[in-house]
Amino acid sequence: MAGKTQQEFETLLQAHRGIVFKTVNTYCWRQEDRGDLAQEIAAQLWKAWPKYDSSRNFTTWMYRIALNVAISFVREEVKHRRVFTSLAEDGYEATPVPDPGTTDRMERLHRFIEREPPFERALLLLYLEDRSQKEIAEILGITPTNVSTKISRLKQRIRTEI
Repeated sequence: MAGKTQQEFETLLQAHRGIVFKTVNTYCWRQEDRGDLAQEIAAQLWKAWPKYDSSRNFTTWMYRIALNVAISFVREEVKHRRVFTSLAEDGYEATPVPDPGTTDRMERLHRFIEREPPFERALLLLYLEDRSQKEIAEILGITPTNVSTKISRLKQRIRTEI
């Protein structure tokens, strides 16, 4: 493992577990899906750990893996729901439970985000975390100029729709 220990991994994962929680809560509304996705992210982080280059920012590496896993998870979930919608017990619709402390504007923002495709959700999550355009670009695998353009378009849509 090139000097990387399980203890180092666990310490870093624990220190930055908020990344997993934010990603999971951005992509999943059902509790059981959140648990499944969190486990899958942790498993993929562990699988990729031997190849982690410690000269690079750990949180950037972690976000990149977490978001890729989440996007794949959502794509698979959508395929699964298309096939099994007739088997739904109660016509489940992914609607988050609103927090009584949130404002109407925040609820509209949450609804806006949940309607966005997975890639745009990732972009919004990183932007709202005040990540730099360079870091967002590195995490998402696009250019900083593309990040700027996409964020600008999303901001305009948010102003228009919210």
